[in-house]
Amino acid sequence: MRFLFVGDSMTIGSAGDFTWRYRMWQHLEATLGAGGYTITGPRTGLYDAEAGAPLSHDYGDPGFPAAARRHLAGWGEGWLHMAPVIADEVEAARADVLLVSLGLIDLGFYTNSEQTAANVRQFIAGARTANPHVKFVLLPVIPNVRAESDAPFAAECDRFNTLLAKAVADLDTPASPVLLASRPTDYDIRTDTYDGTHPGPSGEHRLAGAFADAMHQAWGVGGPYAGALTAA
Repeated sequence: MRFLFVGDSMTIGSAGDFTWRYRMWQHLEATLGAGGYTITGPRTGLYDAEAGAPLSHDYGDPGFPAAARRHLAGWGEGWLHMAPVIADEVEAARADVLLVSLGLIDLGFYTNSEQTAANVRQFIAGARTANPHVKFVLLPVIPNVRAESDAPFAAECDRFNTLLAKAVADLDTPASPVLLASRPTDYDIRTDTYDGTHPGPSGEHRLAGAFADAMHQAWGVGGPYAGALTAA
């Protein structure tokens, strides 16, 4: 299986982060074993805040293998940005499974819930033009600090999550299944993030666990997530 991580700032991570991609790599190593999977994608870097660009390779664990660092994630990128390019990226990466965490940046800066949901549908259609049998695991928008203080924004997040669930129900097929991962269990922005939005170590584990458990429960891939919900 060839996994492609697709996401925004919570997925690319910034200099010094472990990232939930790292936690997922550990899970895949433990459950599928070396040679049982591939992580693919066109990028490998972390966001460098000083440079304002994804130029850092300063991962929390320097031993994170270069091949496992690959991804399609960007600081400030959302469904709006990924939908037009995903067909080419899936074809180039020969991806089989897309693990997607997007939506917060769209709703915060670019599109309303209905427009964002339309981009989800465009994304899925585009990926299928490159691989008619591609599988998807989509994470809903998770708790964040802005939603705590901005009621209209919180309502848009809830509305989008409802529309995302409908898109999953409408577009799921046996040939190209679409899963909606559950929101991470017990996710708390005070303890699982370092700024109310971006995951710290325990948040990284919870995000990886949401994807891992969805794949195990629905498809029998890997096993239940067993990563420690503590600092690395």
